Amino acid sequence: MGMVRTIKTKIIVMNEGEHVQIEPYGKHIVRVRVSADEIQDLDWTLLPKEESEATIKKEGTDTIMVNGNLLVKVTGQGHISFWNQKGELLCSELWRMERDTPARILRGKTGGLFHLEQHFCTRAGEHFFGLGQEAHDLFDLKGATLDLCQQNTKSTIPFVLSSKGYGFVWNNPAIGRVEFGTSETRWVAEAARQIDYLVIVGDNPGEIENRYCRLTGFAPEFPEWATGLWQSKLRYETQEELLSVAKEYEKRGIPLSMIVCDYFHWPQQGDWKFDKAYWPDPAAMVKELTEMGIHLLVSIWPTVDPRSENYFEMREQNMLIRAERGPGALVYCRGAETYYDSTNPSAREFVWKKVKEHYYSLGIQNFWLDEAEPEIGPYDYDNLRYWIGNGMEVSSLYPFYYAKTFYDGQKSEGQNEILNLIRCAFLGSQRFGVVLWSGDICADFDSLRRQIKTGLHVAVSGIPWWTTDIGGFHGGDPDSEEYRECMIRWFQFGAFCPVFRMHGFRDKKDRPVSPPVTMDGFCYSGGANELWSYGEEAYSIMEHYVMIRERLRPYISRQFRIASEEGIPVMKPLFFDFQEEICYEIFDQYLFGPDIMVCPVYENGMRERRVYLPAGESWIDAATGKEYGGGGWITVEAPLDKIPLFLRRGTNLKPEIFN
Repeated sequence: MGMVRTIKTKIIVMNEGEHVQIEPYGKHIVRVRVSADEIQDLDWTLLPKEESEATIKKEGTDTIMVNGNLLVKVTGQGHISFWNQKGELLCSELWRMERDTPARILRGKTGGLFHLEQHFCTRAGEHFFGLGQEAHDLFDLKGATLDLCQQNTKSTIPFVLSSKGYGFVWNNPAIGRVEFGTSETRWVAEAARQIDYLVIVGDNPGEIENRYCRLTGFAPEFPEWATGLWQSKLRYETQEELLSVAKEYEKRGIPLSMIVCDYFHWPQQGDWKFDKAYWPDPAAMVKELTEMGIHLLVSIWPTVDPRSENYFEMREQNMLIRAERGPGALVYCRGAETYYDSTNPSAREFVWKKVKEHYYSLGIQNFWLDEAEPEIGPYDYDNLRYWIGNGMEVSSLYPFYYAKTFYDGQKSEGQNEILNLIRCAFLGSQRFGVVLWSGDICADFDSLRRQIKTGLHVAVSGIPWWTTDIGGFHGGDPDSEEYRECMIRWFQFGAFCPVFRMHGFRDKKDRPVSPPVTMDGFCYSGGANELWSYGEEAYSIMEHYVMIRERLRPYISRQFRIASEEGIPVMKPLFFDFQEEICYEIFDQYLFGPDIMVCPVYENGMRERRVYLPAGESWIDAATGKEYGGGGWITVEAPLDKIPLFLRRGTNLKPEIFN
C-alpha cells in the first residue's frame, strides 16, 4: 500500500522504489510524474505552467484534486483516475491485482535510465486521434500499436484527443510505443528517466485543443502572401531553369506564392551555400522573383559530409551527432554523411551563422528544413550520441531543435513573418513557424486516400500548417492517363489543404544539365512537374482550382488567424464540430474552416460519391446551389473537374466562388 500525502496543491504518492507527483499545470490540466527516486524537472518542450486555483480534499481514504473542470481521484493505494465536472470517468490506471501487475512500471537500465510503462483501462466506444503523422491508413487509432519515433513520413507528436472528452500528452522524447488495445492502453518508453504525462479536459475538441496549445505553444500568424500556390519539383538544377519556370507562370497569368530551390544546389553537404557554377547570382534571382511577386524557398539539409569545408571544425567542437559504436557515418547519400547536432546550442549558432552568410544576406528568408528526423540508416537509435543524451532517450527532439535553429536566427535578424517547411515535428514545433509536410510518399490513389487521414491527425496534433506533395513524391508518369487523373484529384484536395504545394519526383527523368564533376552532376532533376506538364485537360482543371484558391485566400487567412489565436486547426475532422458517433468514423470528409465541407475523390474512375451531411445544419452544394438538410447520407456527382464541396448555411461564401 502506498503512502498518499499532499503538499499545497500537489498530491504525492510514495511506494517502495516509486515516487509519484500529481499537480495542476494550468486550469483544467493535470500533470503526473513517476520516478524511481526524486522527481526531475524535465519539461522538454513544454511551456512554463500557468497558474490555477486547484483544491485538494479528502473523501474517506481517497484524495481528490479539483482543477477547473478536471477532477483527479487518488485512492489510498495510490491508484489514479480522472473525471470531468459532470462526474463522468475520463480515464483510469489499470491495476491487475489478480496478477499483482501495477499500472506504473519502471525497470532499471544503466546510466539512470529506465524501461517505463504506463497502463490505462480501456473504455468501450472510445476513439483516439492525433499522435502526429504517419501514412498508416488509420483514422480512429483505437486498436492500433504505434511506434514512438521519428522517420521519413512519420512524425511522432505524442498527443491524442479522446472522444470521451479529454486530451493526453505523453511528455517524453524517448523511443517507445503506444498500444491503443481493446483490453488496455499502454504507453512505453524504452529508455527514459521518469513517467511524465498530462491530462487535459474540455467540453468540446476546440477547448481541449486550445488548452493543449497553451501547454505547447500557438503557431504564429501565417503570412498572407503564402496562402496561394507553391511550385516545386524534385529539383531545378540551375538558376536559369528556376527563373524560366517562374516566368512561364507569370506569362500564363497563374499566380505563385512560392517557388522552390531544392537540394544539391550546394558544392558539398554541410557547406550551406550555393554552387556558383549553377547558381551564379542568387541575389539577382531573388530580386527578379520578388519583382514577379514570388518568394523563394531554399532547401537546407542538416547532413555534413567529411569533404565539406565545415566538417573538421564542427567535429572538433562536438557539433555533430556521433555514433556510440563504430564509424560515424549515419546515412549514405552521395557520400558517407553525419548530421549537425541540433540539440547543441553551439551547433545551432554555427549553422545559422553559415546560413545567414550564404543565404539570408542574399535576401532569402524562407527555408525548407529537409531530412529533419534525422533520417539515418539503419534506425539504430541506441547508437546515436546527442549533446543532450543517448538517442534512445532524446531522439524525438531533433526536429524541434532543427526548427528552433532557424526560428531563433530569423528572429534575431528582426524577421516577423517566419515560415519554414519541415519534414518532421514534435510537441511544440508549431510555435517556430513550421509547415509540416508528409514526407516522401508514393504517387498513387492509395497514397492519396492515406493523406486525407494523415492531414486530419496532424491537425488534431496541434500543427495547423500542413501540406502534402500534390501528386505524391515517388514516381508518377505525366503521360499516364490514370496518373493524370490521380494528379487532378490530388490537386483538388491540395487546393483545400492549409498549404497548397506542388512537388514530386516524376518519371521520365531528365538528363542532368551539369557535368559529373561536382555533387550537382550526380543528382537527376526528375521529370517536369508544372501545371502544364499533364496535358490540356489536366491543365485547365488545375488552373481553375488555382483561381478558386485565389478567391478563398481572405477566408483562409482568417482561419490561420484563428489557429494562431485559439489553436483551432484550419483542417478539421467532422467530429471537431459535430460529436455524432458516425463523425468519429468518417475520414474522407472534413471541414476547411467553419464553413466549407470538403469531400475528396480518391479512387480512379470515381464520378460520384456518398456524402454524410452532419445533423443540426443545412448544407449547400457548392456545384449546384441546392440546399440539403443535415443528418443523413446523399449521393452527389463528382465529374473529373469537380471535388464535392458543401457550404454551411449562413456562410458569407457564395457558390459562385467555386465555379
